[in-house]
Amino acid sequence: MIQKESMEQAGFVLVGGRSSRMGRDKALLPFRGRTLAGHVAEAVARAAGTVTLVGDAERYAFLGYPVLPDRMRGAGPLAGIQAALEASEAAWNLVVACDLPGVDAGFLSGLLEAARSAGADCLLAAGRTGLPEPLCAVYHRRCLPAVAAALERGAFKVTDALAGLDMRIWRVQDDGRLANMNTPQEWDRFVNA
Repeated sequence: MIQKESMEQAGFVLVGGRSSRMGRDKALLPFRGRTLAGHVAEAVARAAGTVTLVGDAERYAFLGYPVLPDRMRGAGPLAGIQAALEASEAAWNLVVACDLPGVDAGFLSGLLEAARSAGADCLLAAGRTGLPEPLCAVYHRRCLPAVAAALERGAFKVTDALAGLDMRIWRVQDDGRLANMNTPQEWDRFVNA
């Protein structure tokens, strides 16, 4: 569990996905001398000052980070965001998927700073196409009621849950920052580039 103290920001890495297209757990892929989840968690911790993994504690505790379970299994990443926001007492919550190897602490620090400056409910990174990446984003704690209500009505798509909130986009010129790894082919292309 994250520290229960008043803080401005906190960081979370979602590791609870099924990785069905990858054929093995994406979080545990070897990357730069550690796991992919460990790489992303280190970047998040350096940017936010804290990091908590959101997923199965039995599966990921060995990585050495606190692990917070999803409260609604099978509800996808929106349930992970809900778990993070419920556990956090921070105003600004950096949420990053474990399958984004292109992120680093400087990039994520910029995202956090932009979120605080914008003052919106949430700030989602987006590549040159303009499509938001809700799993590389900063959520203000006030997003929790909308996220919880969406899950209660069975709406699991993150951007649908954010409808009605002040959602802003942070444009990223380097699409490699937001390249997520879903298949063995995508992973091979990334590590061999």
